[in-house]
Amino acid sequence: MAGQSLSRAFLRVGGATLAQHQLGLALALDCQRIICLARGTSPEMIALQRMAEDAGLQFYIAPGARPLAGLVTASDELVVIGEGLFVDPASVAPFFEGRSSAVLVQPVEGGLAAGFERIDINRASAGVMRIPGHLVENLQELPDDCNVPSALTRIALQAGVPMHEVPADLRSGVNWRLIRDESEAHVVEMEWLRDRFAEGEGTSPGRAIARYGVLTFGSSLLHAGNASNMVSLGVIVALAIAGGFAWFGFAAVGFLVLVVAAVLVEASRFLRSAERHALGQLPPAIPRANVLRWLVDAVFGLSLLAAISRLGGESLISWMFPPAVLMMLLAMIPRVVTGTAASLAADRATLGLLLAFAASFGQVEALVEVLAIALIVIGMSLPLRRKN
Repeated sequence: MAGQSLSRAFLRVGGATLAQHQLGLALALDCQRIICLARGTSPEMIALQRMAEDAGLQFYIAPGARPLAGLVTASDELVVIGEGLFVDPASVAPFFEGRSSAVLVQPVEGGLAAGFERIDINRASAGVMRIPGHLVENLQELPDDCNVPSALTRIALQAGVPMHEVPADLRSGVNWRLIRDESEAHVVEMEWLRDRFAEGEGTSPGRAIARYGVLTFGSSLLHAGNASNMVSLGVIVALAIAGGFAWFGFAAVGFLVLVVAAVLVEASRFLRSAERHALGQLPPAIPRANVLRWLVDAVFGLSLLAAISRLGGESLISWMFPPAVLMMLLAMIPRVVTGTAASLAADRATLGLLLAFAASFGQVEALVEVLAIALIVIGMSLPLRRKN
């Protein structure tokens, strides 16, 4: 990583600093060490160091060109990332397959307007390059306060390192931006969130509400830190409240609270996805949102039992059968069919609204039976989901 001041490096996008985003890029490019150009430490720098070391990387701070040259050996490969660069690692990695050296460039007109440095009459830097380590020795001949990324770019081009132009489609949107101040960071953040949470095919009402909430309040939550943890805690609180209402016979209110819990689950899924992407983390085998979703389903099932009266002489299995079948069908149908019907079957917010309406008229059991039959018909009539 390269940069002469900390102002750009620690601007935030999606709850993570630009330096943390660049750490994710370094991990994607299989870097073993991180060297930050900075005059000294700061709380943000210490946090970055901890993240790098937790990821198994060595971390160094170089206050200038000559200390940097002392940290790089002739056998090393050096990846230089411009200060303030916000880029999707998946867009950069193909340029350096096989550990090939390259200086990434772009047409000068758009590059200069976006804040990148001119290289020649036709090209501007794209903010990333990989060069042989022995070229760094040339920094010893320059003043210690020189612009290191710019100097290394000139040294690399003079040494014959090839230039690779970044295609226009990769530089569009928020895939490749140079962020220079807080206002630009805010604009990029909103575009990035909208791009990551674009409505897909078959989006359900509950998921759409969660997406709107995340786009409206997600930036503030992410900047506050632990956004997904806070929302996940909100899910647990909502489930406890919903269970309490069901226990005391207020089924309609309990189902409405479950609507809130279901929307919060989807919001936590969005936020955790943004946090993981910003930090370059792979999704776990079992995402936390899936576990929360199972808890929501469990409370739905228990609330249904609380809302359905057990008749005198009715067996336990007969009383439990309709809610159990409905919840199992709701879990199964999205796995085997596609389209809008599958999205609605998976949408617990819609389910909660329907059940709250039915509970207001004492018709929960009838609605459960109708929904179970409808789901069976859907599973029998709609195209099956293709397996990979």
